[in-house]
Amino acid sequence: MNPSIQTYQSEDCPAILEIINEQILTGTALYDYKPRTLEQQLSIFDDKLQKGFPIIVAKVADEIVGFGYYSEFRFREAYKFTVEHSVYAKKNYIGKGIGNLLLTELIELAKKQNLHTMIGVIDSENESSIAFHEKFGFEKAGFIKESGFKFDRWLHSVFMQKII
Repeated sequence: MNPSIQTYQSEDCPAILEIINEQILTGTALYDYKPRTLEQQLSIFDDKLQKGFPIIVAKVADEIVGFGYYSEFRFREAYKFTVEHSVYAKKNYIGKGIGNLLLTELIELAKKQNLHTMIGVIDSENESSIAFHEKFGFEKAGFIKESGFKFDRWLHSVFMQKII
């Protein structure tokens, strides 16, 4: 396996959508209830790109096995140096270094854009994602109880922060 990181192209969106919708239906990494349509996801990504935020994909051969991006954390002007990021790997590629490549690249891109802080918002049950972020120097910066409701139970959010 020799993964490469590339800039997102709109033709990558169907493969990304598979990863997203699998998480929506089976996991708590996304707090959405219903699978997204291709049109919805294209619109979400178009908005991020128009605002100057990067979207990257990880490929093995020609298969998209993961993706990542960041965008505004909050909408007030004073937050312009803080971004919230997301990194996802295809189910059978989790734990194989895809997330490492994606997050490393996102941190470098954020530095080049003179950003100051990256935030990850992680479901508290996702201990592997919390540990993953700690490996990159993210620290727990907050815990919000019962911030989401999915699969008939309340979920808690952990805020992880890295000053870059």
